[in-house]
Amino acid sequence: MKADIFIGIDMGSSSLKAVAFESSSAAAIAAAGSALPHVRRADGACELSESAIRVALVSALRGVTDQLGPRVAQVRAIGCTGHGAGLYALGASGQLLRGFGVASTDQRAARRAAALARAQGDTLFDEVGCRPWAGQPLPLLAELLAHGELQPSDIRHLLFAKDYLAYLLTGHIATDASDASTAGLLALATGGWSQTALQASGVAELVSRALPPLLPSGSVIGSLHPLQATDCGLPAGLPVAMVAIDLLASLTAVGAQQSGMPVAVLGTWCVNVVMAPRQHPKPAVAAIVDPRLGSASEEWLYMENSPSSMANMAWLARQFGWPSAAAVVDAAMASPLGAQGLRFAPFINGGGPFAGVEAAFLGLSHHHGRTEMARAVVDAVMALHAYHLRRLASLGLGSPGRVAVLGGGARDHRLVQLLATMLGHPVQRCGDDETGARGAALWAARSQGLPAEMLQAPADVVEPDTPSIAAHQAYCAGFERQMRGLADAFASQNEVRA
Repeated sequence: MKADIFIGIDMGSSSLKAVAFESSSAAAIAAAGSALPHVRRADGACELSESAIRVALVSALRGVTDQLGPRVAQVRAIGCTGHGAGLYALGASGQLLRGFGVASTDQRAARRAAALARAQGDTLFDEVGCRPWAGQPLPLLAELLAHGELQPSDIRHLLFAKDYLAYLLTGHIATDASDASTAGLLALATGGWSQTALQASGVAELVSRALPPLLPSGSVIGSLHPLQATDCGLPAGLPVAMVAIDLLASLTAVGAQQSGMPVAVLGTWCVNVVMAPRQHPKPAVAAIVDPRLGSASEEWLYMENSPSSMANMAWLARQFGWPSAAAVVDAAMASPLGAQGLRFAPFINGGGPFAGVEAAFLGLSHHHGRTEMARAVVDAVMALHAYHLRRLASLGLGSPGRVAVLGGGARDHRLVQLLATMLGHPVQRCGDDETGARGAALWAARSQGLPAEMLQAPADVVEPDTPSIAAHQAYCAGFERQMRGLADAFASQNEVRA
């Protein structure tokens, strides 16, 4: 009996990947993808052209089908996941307006979001589970409209990254609760669109008519369009499933939803999350997401995040000509913990839990070189994850002493052990770093009535360096003190900019 094959597509903050998984073995049997060429500008813009997305999508799928060969006939369904928030605004012709999508790391709406947070942050947190932040679609849309980069009459539909991929494949428009809730658009009490959030944005009338239909994750959006099927080498009419946001797809792929295990995602963003029963009053986390359509779900996704994790290492690699973030880690390991007194504030994409603090090196001296700078960045990135995970634990969220690590950074045993040592306990590392794509394939299987658990990823356990736990935890305590102390310095810096 031939095994069914399911294809998962993951459009992350830095790359787009497609992976084919075999149902009988849960193994990835074909994979292809490429980096996404974001356009970054001094005004904080971070955008991706429509043509780049289309080329990356078709290229990834064609790469998978070429590897599958005759087994393409066994592909049963496709699922798409991707990064949350950002802005994918479509015009009447179905094209991205201005020819670009806006990434969630875009910072142009930072001041607008901060002003709204000061005015209505508590109200919005209670209503939708998060305070305004720069990469959300509503602040971004308001900012682009205010500067004349978009015209209200041109906007027909607002989508998220994964939904834009599904639209390209099927021509159908829809989203799910996990993306809408992560973006601060759903009322936690009802599971419906939040009129409070829409009114606060100042663009309520425009947004209300452009919002997509909400579908449950694991349902079928539509079938693969014949033209796309020809381009990608797939059978026309394949079902394309609605999938949750990439974070939830990854959690599903490793079974963290069922276990209540906190998860750290070492990706572009510093993401730290746990699925746990609803708490009232709501705990003071960065965000609360209702991942299921409607108000009947008994669990929420509790998030402690910052806009940049591995992005800090990717930035340093670009500045010094290292070929990758992994090369930054290679360099860092030649210097001891603490980088000989050099420290780094790991917020290269802005934001973070320490109000107003941005990226900076602290204590830079003549004896510091590239090696120490790499070590300072690596230490700070892991310390930021440890900070967020401790925040979740302090609020009684998740299983004590248990953490799973996912994302591209999880491929590096040294980074994972560094985090384990800072936390003071072992961590579970997913052996499959393509958990987003795996989760998307898993939801595709579920859309066909199959048990999704059959595609779950393997994992191993990474032990801390026990003799150095005390030193690493002392470093983390100092990191937190320094980050809190930087608020005044950056407030002064912002006055200079103004």
